[in-house]
Amino acid sequence: MTALHLHNTLTRGKVRLTPIEPGHVRMYVCGMTVYDYCHIGHARVMVVFDLLQRWLKTQGLQVTYVRNITDIDDKIIRRAQDNGETIRALTDRFIAAMREDADALGVERPTHEPRATDYVPQMLDLIGKLKDRGLAYRDSAGDVNFHVRAFPGYGRLSGKSLDELRAGERVEVDAAKQDPLDFVLWKAAKPTEPDEVKWPSADGPGRPGWHIECSAMSCALLGETFDIHGGGADLQFPHHENEIAQSEGASGKPMANVWVHNGFVRVDGEKMSKSLGNFFTIRDILKHVDAETVRLFIVRAHYRSPLHYSDAHLQDAHAALTRLYTALDPFANLPAQVDWSHPRAQAFAAAMNDDLNTPEAMAVLFELATDINKSGDAVSAALLKGLGGVLGLLQQNPREFLQSKAAAVDAVWVEQLVQARIAAKQARNFAEADRIRAELAAKGIVLEDKPGGITAWRAA
Repeated sequence: MTALHLHNTLTRGKVRLTPIEPGHVRMYVCGMTVYDYCHIGHARVMVVFDLLQRWLKTQGLQVTYVRNITDIDDKIIRRAQDNGETIRALTDRFIAAMREDADALGVERPTHEPRATDYVPQMLDLIGKLKDRGLAYRDSAGDVNFHVRAFPGYGRLSGKSLDELRAGERVEVDAAKQDPLDFVLWKAAKPTEPDEVKWPSADGPGRPGWHIECSAMSCALLGETFDIHGGGADLQFPHHENEIAQSEGASGKPMANVWVHNGFVRVDGEKMSKSLGNFFTIRDILKHVDAETVRLFIVRAHYRSPLHYSDAHLQDAHAALTRLYTALDPFANLPAQVDWSHPRAQAFAAAMNDDLNTPEAMAVLFELATDINKSGDAVSAALLKGLGGVLGLLQQNPREFLQSKAAAVDAVWVEQLVQARIAAKQARNFAEADRIRAELAAKGIVLEDKPGGITAWRAA
């Protein structure tokens, strides 16, 4: 197989992934802030980097994958106070929910899932190094801030100068800071709030800022320089820009060789966000759509492209998954097998090595399904099942998948569509008749046209 090339946000182009340690890839991905249930945007991050982890392992590489958990944050503190529960009780509950959602989507667990609150000593050590190097200062309010203009490389990831960043971004004005772009490393505890969550430090009691958490955890678990840093595009600035400043300011070494960012989820043409009220939790979606359909919906879009969420797109993904399982149905007991010398497997590998081009990889799966339907080829069926497994798909028993889908179908609704199709055929509206057949097929319903204009139907 050819080497994997990934789009590096830092260099704005594709680069060949060359592990620092031969045969071993170290990857850090910014995870969830656990004060609520995960939404479809979180699902995309989890699935995208699960795909990357799986593909690296498929190539015979060892992967140390770290995805952190932010378990101390203003939102967490407020939610716990509102609920009348401890921060630990709140975060434990939503960590468990996050893992349930990830398991449902077929996301393999990372090697490490560090909680920020377990790494406060490492954060304080990092802050101390930044102070020693003149990159951090304690302000008049007692907070410790990063001195952005003292770090020459600031703005490389976002591709903007300091003045552009200052003009183009919302920066909270704080009279205690030396510069509005400076960001907090350590938040001083307020004497007026004796019950505030805090830790002791050389600069007085307080708690860490958000950005320092990831710098400390990634360094502790992966070293000062590692292979891949990933996350959603919304984290590129300021979070990842600030991570680079902290980590490289303290070590004098590159933080990560390749920066990978997945695109936004969009709903009705707008970026999904809680402020717009257009977000959907994973568990709410799974009340109406099976988890493998959601995974396929995410996988078939290129990770850097916008992911357009809608019921219609989920239904289309469901129909696509049904088509693949229908092709595999006669080969339910056939073990998966991937021969990487097979032309279809080579096309799949070429797509995945070209910046995880999953739309092209999925196209190979449908070509295999066509091959199977035409020839009943068992080799193609074993390959389809094997390549599907690389993407975390097609591991259910086909018959069980198809029957479970059909079992939920309303017989009255099916009969209404059958009669509508008969009427469409009589009116010679064959396009509508074909559309209805496809709609029923997506629900696992097979039509059988019999003499005399009678149409029978059955669950596939």
